[in-house]
Amino acid sequence: MAENLGLEAKQLTDMFGDMVQALRMNYYPPCQQADKVVGISPHSDPIALTLLTETNNVQGLQIRKNGIWVPVHAIPGAFIINIGDMLEIWSNGKYKSIEHRVVVNPDRERLSVAAFHAPNEDSIIGPLRDLVKKEGAKYKSIDLSNYYMLNNTLQGKKHANEMKLVNATN
Repeated sequence: MAENLGLEAKQLTDMFGDMVQALRMNYYPPCQQADKVVGISPHSDPIALTLLTETNNVQGLQIRKNGIWVPVHAIPGAFIINIGDMLEIWSNGKYKSIEHRVVVNPDRERLSVAAFHAPNEDSIIGPLRDLVKKEGAKYKSIDLSNYYMLNNTLQGKKHANEMKLVNATN
């Protein structure tokens, strides 16, 4: 990912030396009125990366693409990797976090496991210096603890939008 941004790999890997990782197992029971409930509300992950696997091959993950909810067709045994808001901010918008949600199945339960990856506790969340030299920063920079204080609800792309500078485009 760093190479694709024109950076040395060390610029990203150093942030994850003593990273925080959280694991969450998700259970979505079947619901006969699936069109009236949401498994998880629309949001983007505030962290850097999320690795997700659907353990029983019941689809339900959807991403928002051009304003439309599109189902993600997972490959059995493969990981789905979501870019989070932190990576969008570090990349100065070159990578985009993805807004997603989970819908329930009317007939079958859905099981998934998500691994969330966040940086070292002393990390600064803001565009990497080498990426703002040409076009300027599109996001402000704050320390990790203040970043987490922005909002703790699942609400669209809240973290990335809160960090955007007023005059930034894209």
